[in-house]
Amino acid sequence: MNAETATTTKHLREYDISHPVTAVVKESTRITPLQSDVEVRHIVLEIPEGGLDFLEGQSIGVLTPGPHDFGNSAHLRLYSIASSRHGDDGKGMTISLCVRRCFYVDEVSGERFPGVASNYLCDALPGDRIQMTGPYGHQFSMPTDPANNILMIGVGTGIAPFRAFVKYIYEERKGWKGKVRLFYGARTGMESLYLNDVKRDIGQFYDQETFKAFEAVSPRPHLDMPIELDRLLIANAEEVWEMANDPKTYIYIAGLEDAEKHFNKAMSAIAGSEAKWKELREKLVEDKRLFELLY
Repeated sequence: MNAETATTTKHLREYDISHPVTAVVKESTRITPLQSDVEVRHIVLEIPEGGLDFLEGQSIGVLTPGPHDFGNSAHLRLYSIASSRHGDDGKGMTISLCVRRCFYVDEVSGERFPGVASNYLCDALPGDRIQMTGPYGHQFSMPTDPANNILMIGVGTGIAPFRAFVKYIYEERKGWKGKVRLFYGARTGMESLYLNDVKRDIGQFYDQETFKAFEAVSPRPHLDMPIELDRLLIANAEEVWEMANDPKTYIYIAGLEDAEKHFNKAMSAIAGSEAKWKELREKLVEDKRLFELLY
């Protein structure tokens, strides 16, 4: 059994998929360079009017037709929504996803298996129909007061909800007064999603007075050395610590579990001790100002 199958079985038990919505692929664009061995696609789906009402930070369920393991007729996989509530078309008639084509290796046999949902989506062509459910999740929603600060920590495709945040703040909400900071980690600069030369959806907001983005990459990606996201946070320790202690700041962590590990390691170093950071972290959680979306 691969990791995606185990996750899916749990999802099918927990989520209502009885009333799916049919979306149509409008656009599928590779957003990592062809020379990269990592394929990530930005997929825009047309949705029927009134079919889905979603907010930044929510997720959508994609149903891959079966049959699948355990007799399931459909395979459910959740994806963070990468577009604002009004979609990339600005009219609320589209929803966008950031999808990495995944493969899993059986720990016993060493056999390589394609991820069911990711390959289904990455292979989809304009005009193809996709069954979706949701949206799900309100725990990753943005603050509504434009005076609030937003601190975003992301790794890999964990940048998806932050694309939605930033586009909503600067293209639709406008007039945001609080600080908006993004700390993002990728294996290489080519894999810095929405920040590379292929697609700079987030990079286009660098001229906004309240926005700054910082990127960390692996020093030796060919040796699978870890992304130095913690060092990037420590290099900006003064502002990060000031924001974390400001009651107007909301902190969001998204992506692989490594994102949380990097963040906690950095914050412990910035605080001067694990105990001091643990105390502040508990306060942030209690005040509902620290949110995680990890996979």
